[in-house]
Amino acid sequence: MCGIVGIWDYRNRISREILEKMRNKLAHRGSDDAGIFIDEKTNIGLGHQRLSIIDLSPLGHQPMANDDKSLWIVLNGEIYNFKEIRKELENKGYRFKSNSDTEIILKSYQEWGKEAVNKFRGMFSFAILDKKKEKLILCRDRAGVKPLYYYFDGNLFIFASEIKAIISHPKVKKEINFDALALFLEFGYIPEPHSIFKNIYKLEPGHFLEIDKNKKIKKEKYWDVIDFYLKGFEEKNNGKDFKETEVEEELERILIDSFKLRLVSDVPVGIFLSGGIDSTLVTALLAKNTDYLLKTFTIGFQEKEYNEAIYAKKIAQYFGTEHYEMFCTQKDALDIIPKLSEIYDEPFGDSSAIPTYLLSKFVRNQVKVSLSADAGDEIFCGYNHYQQINNIFQKINRIPSSALFLGKKSIQLLSPGLLASIIKPITKYSNLQNKIRKIERVLDKKDNLKEVFTTIDSYWLKDEIVSLLLNDFSFPKTFFDEFERVKNLDPITQMQAIDYKTYLCSDILTKVDRATMAAGLEGREPFLDQNIIEYTAKLPLKFKYQNGYNKYILRKVLDKYLPKELFEKPKRGFVVPMNVWFRDKLKPLLKEYLNPKKIKQEEIFNSNLIEKELNDFFSNKSVDITRLWLVLTFEMWKEKWV
Repeated sequence: MCGIVGIWDYRNRISREILEKMRNKLAHRGSDDAGIFIDEKTNIGLGHQRLSIIDLSPLGHQPMANDDKSLWIVLNGEIYNFKEIRKELENKGYRFKSNSDTEIILKSYQEWGKEAVNKFRGMFSFAILDKKKEKLILCRDRAGVKPLYYYFDGNLFIFASEIKAIISHPKVKKEINFDALALFLEFGYIPEPHSIFKNIYKLEPGHFLEIDKNKKIKKEKYWDVIDFYLKGFEEKNNGKDFKETEVEEELERILIDSFKLRLVSDVPVGIFLSGGIDSTLVTALLAKNTDYLLKTFTIGFQEKEYNEAIYAKKIAQYFGTEHYEMFCTQKDALDIIPKLSEIYDEPFGDSSAIPTYLLSKFVRNQVKVSLSADAGDEIFCGYNHYQQINNIFQKINRIPSSALFLGKKSIQLLSPGLLASIIKPITKYSNLQNKIRKIERVLDKKDNLKEVFTTIDSYWLKDEIVSLLLNDFSFPKTFFDEFERVKNLDPITQMQAIDYKTYLCSDILTKVDRATMAAGLEGREPFLDQNIIEYTAKLPLKFKYQNGYNKYILRKVLDKYLPKELFEKPKRGFVVPMNVWFRDKLKPLLKEYLNPKKIKQEEIFNSNLIEKELNDFFSNKSVDITRLWLVLTFEMWKEKWV
């Protein structure tokens, strides 16, 4: 795992000093080696920080060139099937100087051009300087495991693994993108291709970006998860039959192959084990189908109602792994929260980044690579909200328009706050006021699944953001707009496909990449092998959700490996006790950064709304911290970078 950076300056000579400074901003992503290459003719510079995982020798040094020095590459990531591709290239007469996967990409491009990407199984962001074609070619993996940002102002093009490298260039202006801030307040993350800075963008997963000597930029998509969901829909309409036993056997084979491939390494590999179905399955399949001595790692919380470490420990004992566990405390959170702006470069609202970073530091003391089990929920319908939103969507579309009108008017007349105070004594649900606000908006959009989905999944609603932000902004296009492409699929499958391109990439994978890399640890995602999603996306929904059970077919596979009582439990997700902490030791952070006087002076947020939200949180234990947490993370980010 590594950090990459590059500059194409169309007006000025590349400064080695500036390029080294930018590269050094990525030193945490790879402290084993560092390199610089500057091509005086094209005025392009490439930089690389290396975390040595495959071929630990100096022969894996980057930037790396082909034999005649016409191609240069910098790579962040791993190509797990590189040995298989190497044999194919050797049969074509290619000879190799190293045992690295980087050289495989370089010579694959030399042989097949951009089509070579279709052979790669892995996680990667890379840039190739093609001196003969006078082009710079960027590429990002299918799911977006590895990040790739770029900046262009018409004369200066920069790319990097993280924003901090780009904004360290003296000619890059740090201007807040308020469109992106609006998205952040809505979802808790900033979806591709947007970033918090103007003129800085994320290259979308499954895409190439080319820029040439004439400053012409072209983006090209080479892979899209939606294509496989649509293909499954087409096969179903054509009468294709799926037998459960055959699906179970084929899926198990694909999973074992994909999981074992993630063990390819010249250094020890561990596993993040939460005790949930996905991480348990990774552990189970590798424990039973390899001779690898597994090390498993778990993080828990001192607050018993949030702690799931006990489940992971039982799984580890059953499979006989070398198991390690640690606990995240309020003090840990207090120490880590100020570091999040440095780690993520953008406002980032997923509070599980706190224990993820703490666990990554803990794991790095034992191993250099660790597997996680992210994407199981998106691929196999694991999130409870898929069923919940589908139920809401189906029910409101059966209610007569006149009744919906009366329901909405009742909410408006009573106000969400008053209605919540009436309902609260007879319900167990928390954060009622915000839920009632969402119900009111959903009633307006009852036949639009995109609007229902994004409204229920949002933190600040669109009209609230309009009142909250004082600067001009708009809500830009994102992959959420692709609900239109999948509108013929059933609602749950639509949500899965869109989540894969939004929440999974921009939240979950961002969280894990930055947290692990900040600790000098390589995180690998076994469920994100394309063979898994390309097969599973085409399966009918009944294999993912059946008889009230999500991850139906995964449970069938897992049932072969361990007793049901060890994995059959209600799904909680990785829940961090933020509501408890911010009413206790973390309370001073809110008082410092969200002080109404300070907020008013900045002229970014409506200070009256922030003050009301603070008062609601401290006076009512059913009010959730997340909306305030998003504003807090932005304020701490702004203090660090702007």
